[in-house]
Amino acid sequence: MKFNRIDHVGINVNDLPAAKAFFLDFGLEVKGEWEMEGELLEQVVGLNGAKTACVALGMPDGDTWIELVKYYSPSDEQDVRKSFANTLGIRHIAIAVEDVEAIVAKLKAKGTEIFSEIQQYENIYKLCYVRGPEGIILELAEKLNKQK
Repeated sequence: MKFNRIDHVGINVNDLPAAKAFFLDFGLEVKGEWEMEGELLEQVVGLNGAKTACVALGMPDGDTWIELVKYYSPSDEQDVRKSFANTLGIRHIAIAVEDVEAIVAKLKAKGTEIFSEIQQYENIYKLCYVRGPEGIILELAEKLNKQK
């Protein structure tokens, strides 16, 4: 058995346009948009009457992408719950960036929640956690030593 790569990460959202705009601001590109319903979707996700709209976003030069999914049915009656860095389960997506200071300044100007000021981890990374729409947490990581 061989693990080849992570293909994509799925994020369920209520406000698909707002989540899409958030990731487009980071330079991701729309790789595809579609709606899906029917027996195949119901069997794959294990939900009767499932109907979705999806947006695939990725970097121009990368294979891994983020899939934003809006479920029209069945709906999640619990709505978005604010989580914290230590909440159990999948909690954040780390994105390698250049010029984390400029990105954080842009996000602050847009009113994005910033967990803390930019921190430096040893002489390896500058790091910052931000919260986007729907409670999405991103870790912005700028590598300091560009050598491999």
